Amino acid sequence: MERLIESANAQQVSSGDVRCLALVGNYLPRLCGIATFTTDLTEAIVAAYPGIKTFAIPVTDTAKGYQYPERVRFEIQQNDLASYRYAADFLNISKVDTVCLQHEYGIFGGLAGSHILTFVRELRVPLVTVLHTVIKEPNDNQRRVMNEIAKQSDRLVVMSKLGAQILNENYSVPDQKIDYIPHGIHDVPFIDPNFYKDKFGVEGKKVLLTFGLLAPGKGIEQVIKALPDIIKKDPDVVFIVLGVTHPNVKKHDGESYRLSLEHLACQLGVAEYVAFYNRFVSQKELLEFIGAADIYITPYLQKAQITSGTLAYATGMGKAVISTPYWYAEELLNDDRGVLVPFADASAIAVATLDLLADENKRHAMRRRAFEYGRQMIWPVVAERFVQCFDKVHENRAIQPHIYSNALALHARPRELPEVDLQHLRRMTDNTGLLQHATFTIPNYKDGYTTDDTARGLIFATVLDDSGHYTEEAQDLSVRYLAFLLHAFNPSNKCFRNFMGYDRRWLEHKGSEDSHGRALWALGTVIGRSDVAMYRGTAAHVFDQALSTCITITSPRSWAFTLLGISEYMTHFSGDRKVQAIRKILTERLFQLLQKVTGSGWIWFEDSLTYANGVLPHALLISGEAMGDKTMVEAALEALEWLCDVQSLESGWFSPIGADGFYVRGGQRARFDQQPIEAQTMVSACLAAYRQTENLIWWDRARWVFDWFLGMNDLSEALYDTASGSCRDGLHADRPNENRGAEATLAFLHSLVEMRAMEATVNVDHAIRTA
Repeated sequence: MERLIESANAQQVSSGDVRCLALVGNYLPRLCGIATFTTDLTEAIVAAYPGIKTFAIPVTDTAKGYQYPERVRFEIQQNDLASYRYAADFLNISKVDTVCLQHEYGIFGGLAGSHILTFVRELRVPLVTVLHTVIKEPNDNQRRVMNEIAKQSDRLVVMSKLGAQILNENYSVPDQKIDYIPHGIHDVPFIDPNFYKDKFGVEGKKVLLTFGLLAPGKGIEQVIKALPDIIKKDPDVVFIVLGVTHPNVKKHDGESYRLSLEHLACQLGVAEYVAFYNRFVSQKELLEFIGAADIYITPYLQKAQITSGTLAYATGMGKAVISTPYWYAEELLNDDRGVLVPFADASAIAVATLDLLADENKRHAMRRRAFEYGRQMIWPVVAERFVQCFDKVHENRAIQPHIYSNALALHARPRELPEVDLQHLRRMTDNTGLLQHATFTIPNYKDGYTTDDTARGLIFATVLDDSGHYTEEAQDLSVRYLAFLLHAFNPSNKCFRNFMGYDRRWLEHKGSEDSHGRALWALGTVIGRSDVAMYRGTAAHVFDQALSTCITITSPRSWAFTLLGISEYMTHFSGDRKVQAIRKILTERLFQLLQKVTGSGWIWFEDSLTYANGVLPHALLISGEAMGDKTMVEAALEALEWLCDVQSLESGWFSPIGADGFYVRGGQRARFDQQPIEAQTMVSACLAAYRQTENLIWWDRARWVFDWFLGMNDLSEALYDTASGSCRDGLHADRPNENRGAEATLAFLHSLVEMRAMEATVNVDHAIRTA
């Protein structure tokens, strides 16, 4: 590891191998730390190396876009998977000889930002990836993404020595592939804080400062809690909180965090000592704010933060710093370049602040050490190190050319999945809920609404929101559908009503067992996936009341729907023993059915294959996995594989069991009245099998089933209508059913969103269909 650090600190002149450079990442005026970093690095390289043609490719998170500068040549739409492929194509056919990618999981679309994998796989240009986050204990999706990025990148750049160590020890990335380059800072002189104080009306005050995008994890409340003790001994103190609320926090919770801080200051009687600057300031003004600070404070609440641009700025400008001991702070503030205090300890912050304010010599010496250390972090030096890194890539390529294992021509690439189109779903949704039927694409008011379909709608809308697509519209749909389910719940019998007329009158006091299970599935999905606390809390209230009823239910599919809901619920509340017990009961019931019925080539839970068949092995698979029962998991996979075989006929296409007679054991299987719900439950089950086994066969089977919607079926007729965003209700023996009800359209949309979320994590070029 020492060799790694020394090579990064070496001062060498660029060999001039780089002629045209593209930087990929967020870019100003988008408001985030990555955007600031990418912009600053780009401009630093342009200033230091005018002979290198340099441009940027930002990731855009809004349909409105941003007023980017001329330096920007191409945009990636964050949640549009195809956009990542097009960006790679653009770079491949341009004269770019080096790409520098900024990586942070949250700035890319897909599970754990997996959309970026499509970009790195398609790219045919030397790639250097700058890792702004290195997770020591990643979940499966995060590890899969990081491993693939490490594989596809020529070099990885980290901004802390610990980051390099984690890559080496936790991801098996060799030292010789990693460069440590510190976070860049602006080169400003070492000056007295009083020089800038009159600009902000704090002359004569002792200024404490924190800045950056506001979010609950920043721990700013701890500094406010420390102020009463500080002010008692030093009433000339003022605490400046500089920065707007993080856009993602504001989108979900508005200004609630900032308002809570203001309320806390009032409660503690220190409001007059706290100044909130609720704006994103220019670089010049930011440097003036930092310059005016006597002490800079980062009271973050979580240890696992591998870098911090705000801390780098403050330290490099020679500020006295008090910080909690998150990873980057421990490293940067070592050797008395700052003071570390325990997490969430307001008293310790007060003691450290008063100590520094009372001892000017100690504070000045700390400032001088920090400033001198920061000279290696100024942007001209950092730009030089990056160009050295790029040159090193070209030197290595000359010795050992990079082999692209999946270099495909455009026509040979896997078929692109359609875009998500909500127009027909909008048409079927009104202020009450989701209309169940349509005549062609015209909503059928006569048949009213069902809890079944509205629960399907809520599951889809929540999954859509979780995927990062159409967030605002997905949440609007979620509210409508969730409100319907709340109204559908009958507290007198703890069951859900199912059918409602268009006149908003319930047609029954108790719905079907399947509608009850599907409603629990929907509520569990909200609890497990929604970012909106109010949605989760509302759903949890009804989920708790309705769950116990499922013990008396006899429908295996209702058990399965409930288990899928429990699986989602347990992602947030894995320690809920009541829910664990119900999961155990229902899972064992399913497993016992499978054991009892299976025999003589029939590997199934019942003596017939009817509807929504895929949900049974799906529920057993994920529940058995959660319970740590390998026998259940293996049995579920065997049943799912048998179901794939049964529904693969001589045509070679997926051919689901028809609703016109189904398939009774020993009888003849119904070929037609094929229903979209069969494809949807099979897609979900096969994707769950892929996640559990990481066997590409299951990904390929999911794609094989999904293609049924697109015309690869017994009639060679597409069920999905791209013009209207609707899905036909099924396949008759001679034609598609041209009605497009809620169940069919949601079956397609749900499958599409799941496929799109998974697509970027799978190297589909290597998947070979064996089903």
